[in-house]
Amino acid sequence: MAQREVTVKTIKLAEGYEMVIVEDKWNSLIGRREVKAKIFHMGKGTPSRWVVRKTLAEIFNVPLDVVYVRNIISEFGKAETTVTIHIYESPEKARSFEPKHIILRNKPPEEEKKEEGS
Repeated sequence: MAQREVTVKTIKLAEGYEMVIVEDKWNSLIGRREVKAKIFHMGKGTPSRWVVRKTLAEIFNVPLDVVYVRNIISEFGKAETTVTIHIYESPEKARSFEPKHIILRNKPPEEEKKEEGS
């Protein structure tokens, strides 16, 4: 059975963005941490996957290639976004469990521009 941490943690993503971790559980079968969070962004647009991914890697003190943002869901008219993030034990596990389209969506903006220019 997965262990759950109930403590609420507030993280400042960037200017005007604040993230509150709602659920943080360890999936021992797969070897990953599954995090659900709410991002509040009054007067701002939805934050990018890259900003969320980079900030969480720094906060949890893990390499960037083990953090994957699964989805970012915003509701119209609300300054609130729900995010699902997976943090793996190793990059190999991440590549074996995460679907290819999620890996592509989580690429840094520089790599996306290089691929478009090719």
